[in-house]
Amino acid sequence: MDWKKLGKALLFPHIAIMILLVPIATVLLVGSMVFVGTESAIAYISYVLSAYTLTVWCCKIPCLIKFFKAFKNENKYARRLQDDARLRVNISLYGSLAWNALYGIFQLGLGFYHHTFWFYSLGAYYICLGVMRFFLVRHTRKFAPGEKMQTELVKYRACGWVFLIMNLTLALIIFFMVYWNRTFEHHMITAIAMAAYTFTAFTVAIVNVIRYRRYNSPVFSASKAISFAAACVSMLTLASTLLTTFDDGTMGQTEQKIMLGSIGGTVSIVVVAMAMYMIVIGTKKLKELKAEVENG
Repeated sequence: MDWKKLGKALLFPHIAIMILLVPIATVLLVGSMVFVGTESAIAYISYVLSAYTLTVWCCKIPCLIKFFKAFKNENKYARRLQDDARLRVNISLYGSLAWNALYGIFQLGLGFYHHTFWFYSLGAYYICLGVMRFFLVRHTRKFAPGEKMQTELVKYRACGWVFLIMNLTLALIIFFMVYWNRTFEHHMITAIAMAAYTFTAFTVAIVNVIRYRRYNSPVFSASKAISFAAACVSMLTLASTLLTTFDDGTMGQTEQKIMLGSIGGTVSIVVVAMAMYMIVIGTKKLKELKAEVENG
């Protein structure tokens, strides 16, 4: 038996097999945890298969990186997406606009169905984010970054003012969470998936806020500030979910309220600080731009 060939076949199977392993391992793992039990034979098989799937995909990472680099360099659409920051922001804004609108309408629908201000508050918050994105995408669709600097600064500052007003909605969300103990309870796997998504979105939002400053476009910066605000609210909802889902009885209701209030207060302060920064910087740069125009 050729052990070298066998080892290579096990560690580097055909890509079709690798793709097929992902749903099979996922279904077995989730099914064993939810329906069968973590101590069953199926559970142990799912653990081994999941570990093997993760291993073969990790071994494939160098090849995947090489493939995507070659695709990025050879495909004209990928090259355009990489080089055109305006196109990337427009795609991001259109996608986020659709998501905010649908999610906001969904939350409002839940509010009408359950007759609760909790869902009304969430719906209003996300719809406001969608409206802000709509006004930004109208500008980026027509003008290149920095082409209409005065207009961009006005929109940038306006977003700051809207954030301040929206903080009232955020305060309502925090109030219902803390005062009425309005929390969510999900299955453990769902909560972990939510945590992975939220932390990823939060990290990406922070990176984009910093990265897009180099384009010297207030509209670009405002679009990433909106993503950051949405990630902050997701972090707040996640904290509530984790406290409820993984509650083992060791933390009393008062302690939970204190923790939720602290996290909610921090999120609210961060959003207010970001709004004040946008207002102050926007006003300052507008004055500088006006002075430059007056001085010729």
